[in-house]
Amino acid sequence: MKHILLFGRGGQVGWELQRSLAVLGQVTALDFDSTDHCGDFANPAGVAHTVRALRPDIIVNAAAHTAVDKAESEPEFARSLNAVAPGALAAEAARIGALMVHYSTDYVFDGSGQRPWTESDTPGPLSVYGRTKLEGETLVQQSGAQHLILRTSWVYAARGGNFAKTMLRLARERERLTVIDDQWGAPTGAELLADVTAHAIRHLQHRPQDAGLYHLAAAGETTWNGYARFVIDHARRSPSGGSIVATEIAPVPTSAFPTPAIRPGNSRLDTRKLQATFGLTLPHWQTGVARMLTEIL
Repeated sequence: MKHILLFGRGGQVGWELQRSLAVLGQVTALDFDSTDHCGDFANPAGVAHTVRALRPDIIVNAAAHTAVDKAESEPEFARSLNAVAPGALAAEAARIGALMVHYSTDYVFDGSGQRPWTESDTPGPLSVYGRTKLEGETLVQQSGAQHLILRTSWVYAARGGNFAKTMLRLARERERLTVIDDQWGAPTGAELLADVTAHAIRHLQHRPQDAGLYHLAAAGETTWNGYARFVIDHARRSPSGGSIVATEIAPVPTSAFPTPAIRPGNSRLDTRKLQATFGLTLPHWQTGVARMLTEIL
């Protein structure tokens, strides 16, 4: 039976991975506050020691510094979580012959253009978050470990806070909302990420030559404004949607909401390589969001 070591169990993706990975073997799931073994990415030496102690067959890293704006004011902490610790894990994975699974982001690109980014496009991160995530990718790739890096975008889950919940709350409080309409991407559910991860790990057990870097996001594209409209329209039609008072969801540019970190305008990801390699058809973003809304409404 395979032993899977999962870091970041308390996050949106980590929570879903505990479910999806359970069918593949024994899962040891850790977080930053775990007491039996170190799962704190602020302590790269500690998490490396955890790998040496447990000697898993597969390491899945769902831990990260994802507070994009906060990362601008604490770059070294962000680098520890997003680059140094994953690099240390990958180095240990190489030593013991384990598969290293790691998640990255569309923020490694500069957000220019309109076509979806491919795995072969040149990165150009605009923020500390993007730069540290790109460094994490590089360290994993250079470690010599068999690895699976999955870049994704606009992650959400029914559990915890998310954009949809914020929009629903505001739509019940205000008649007019203003939502950005010049950033493009695909809302991608944590459960989709987890299920594809489990499928890919199973695939790699039979075809290890398919390891590498892949883009993984739901199909289709929208703006944050389009995302908000879909969420609010769904709630308005649902008997359990509550009292929606918003009558206008006004489109505004990114400049209307200045933030410490620059957001990419184009977060579209080309997923053809992943779908072809692993024999998958990724669902449209509206499918996953509608399912999530059914859970939270």
